Amino acid sequence: MAPRLKRFTTRQVVAALHSFGFEVVASRGSHAKLRRVGGDGSVQILTVPLHGDLAAGTLLAVYRAARFIPDAELREWFLTK
Repeated sequence: MAPRLKRFTTRQVVAALHSFGFEVVASRGSHAKLRRVGGDGSVQILTVPLHGDLAAGTLLAVYRAARFIPDAELREWFLTK
């Protein structure tokens, strides 16, 4: 059986991304901008909607946007086993 996306609230997604080194740098309206500086000095930015429970498609978009985090680490947080 293929792994499925877990259900998350916005707070859980922000906490998961925080564990990967992201910090909330701005929050305006219904979205938060998270940023981290990579080991090579590159700046990585993600935008996350602040809508309570996230729809599966929105969560998948956040998962794909976090492509600079190793896939094995992301799978542990975002996908069922």
